Amino acid sequence: MIVAVASGKGGTGKTTLASNLAWSLREKEKVQILDCDVDEPNLHLFLHPVFEGKETVNIKIPSVDESRCDYCGKCADICQYGAITVIGNHVLVFPELCHGCGGCALLCPQKAILEIDKPVGEVETGSVNELAFVQGRMAVGEVMAPTIIQAVKQKINSRGTTIIDAPPGTSCPAVAACTGVDYCILVTEPTPFGLHDLKLAVEMLDKLEVPRGVVVNRWTGVDQIGLEAYCEEKEIPILLRIPFDRRIAQAYAQGRLLVEVLPEWRPRLLKLWDVVEWGLMK
Repeated sequence: MIVAVASGKGGTGKTTLASNLAWSLREKEKVQILDCDVDEPNLHLFLHPVFEGKETVNIKIPSVDESRCDYCGKCADICQYGAITVIGNHVLVFPELCHGCGGCALLCPQKAILEIDKPVGEVETGSVNELAFVQGRMAVGEVMAPTIIQAVKQKINSRGTTIIDAPPGTSCPAVAACTGVDYCILVTEPTPFGLHDLKLAVEMLDKLEVPRGVVVNRWTGVDQIGLEAYCEEKEIPILLRIPFDRRIAQAYAQGRLLVEVLPEWRPRLLKLWDVVEWGLMK
């Protein structure tokens, strides 16, 4: 089973939930956790894995052999991102704009375009206390997060449970992380911004046809914005409410796992997991 932990906005507690859920499950079943927040991976700050492997992630970018080029401009016409253009008898390539689709090389009538590797990030693998750990990290100055996220997801072990810490938001990186998962846990907070971005995340999952449940973090006990009414209307189960507790904030600030500082949270997270599994079996 593959479960993504996502959020419509940053700072809701998504990584806190993902790390503590994986840590709680590791004694019960075979678990791996994937940090797909490749722009700023920080799961390792809480789980402290020992990394054993590292792989470079590349995309293919065009390299033009101008001795064969007749400057017809078909390569520029096909590129929607302006990564290659023809000006007179010159071909200009802008690698930072290239999405690696290969269309320019495919359509070049003179076969003057070759594809070369451009490193855009890396994938690291390791483990900690029987918990398998994979994280992606985007290279400085790069913007092609989905390519790295897809490389991270290629490490999924289908024989166990996989928890994905997805990037925040609803843009291409979040879509790449949540595509193909069995279930998504959306972490939100009881604020107007939290509810607004939760609605955006639900719309994203509707298009991906991924079942979902909600965890409300920093719960004060009073719903003043209609969060629960929205979830009821959309038939989205509220899996857990995490209270606004100074001890939880302190554990996070110190880089410590909630289930180690407050052990009573482990059975609560395991109960949440049981609800997720039961929902998928319906």
